Amino acid sequence: MRIVVDYDRCEGHGLCEEQAPEVFRLDDAGDLVHRFDGRDVPEELAEAAARGAGVCPVAALRVAG
Repeated sequence: MRIVVDYDRCEGHGLCEEQAPEVFRLDDAGDLVHRFDGRDVPEELAEAAARGAGVCPVAALRVAG
């Protein structure tokens, strides 16, 4: 499973980071860092990653395959 990020939509609310800090974090400038950008999220983190994507208030995160 991959998480696709629309970085232009992301407003840095940080809700994804609260749900899955192993997958998402905000850097010092408040920009999203997706640790598995462009590659599959490890199976053991997939559920948390999907939760993180699901709470995004601006729909900047999408679960793909």
